[in-house]
Amino acid sequence: MQGEFQQIQYDQDDRPAGKASGQFKLLRPGYFAWEISSPDSQLIIANREYLWHFDRDLETVTRRPVADTEAMTPLQVLGGDASALRRDYTVERDQRDRFVLIPRDGDPGFLRLALELDGALIRGMEVLDNLRQRVVIEFSALDPTPGLSAADFDFTPPPDADLFYHEQ
Repeated sequence: MQGEFQQIQYDQDDRPAGKASGQFKLLRPGYFAWEISSPDSQLIIANREYLWHFDRDLETVTRRPVADTEAMTPLQVLGGDASALRRDYTVERDQRDRFVLIPRDGDPGFLRLALELDGALIRGMEVLDNLRQRVVIEFSALDPTPGLSAADFDFTPPPDADLFYHEQ
C-alpha cells in the first residue's frame, strides 16, 4: 500500500504541538517508508535488516538494526506479521469502532495504538506514546496495490551526510 498522510502531535495537555505531512509506502511483512515533506524533510525507511532515519535538513543518517516485535514502532506495527501482533498485543475495539492495540509486555515506545479501517484500507491511526503525548494521523490517496517490492525499501546514505550507526 502507499499513500499520503497528515499528522498532528498533541502535548500532554492535549494541545496541538506540531503538524507534519508527506507520503508513505508499506509492504508486508516488515517494509515501510515514511517521508515527511512538511514542515521539514525527513525519510524513515525500514527493510528486513535496518531502520534508517535520514534528516535531509540536518544532513544526518541514523541506522539501527530492526528490533524484534517487542520494540516495534507504530509504523512497524502497520507492516508487521499478523501472528506476532496477536502474540505481543491485546487487540480490542473502542467506542469509535477502531482496533486498539495495547502492548502485552516490553517497551515498544507507545502505550496504545488505535487503527481506523475502511474495509481493508487504513484511514487513520492514533498513538499514545510513553510520555502521554498523542499523535493523530489521517491517511489519504491510498493505493492498495502499487506493485511494491523489497527493492523499493533499499536505502543508501548520501555521501555528504553524517552517519550514526547503532548496532544494538
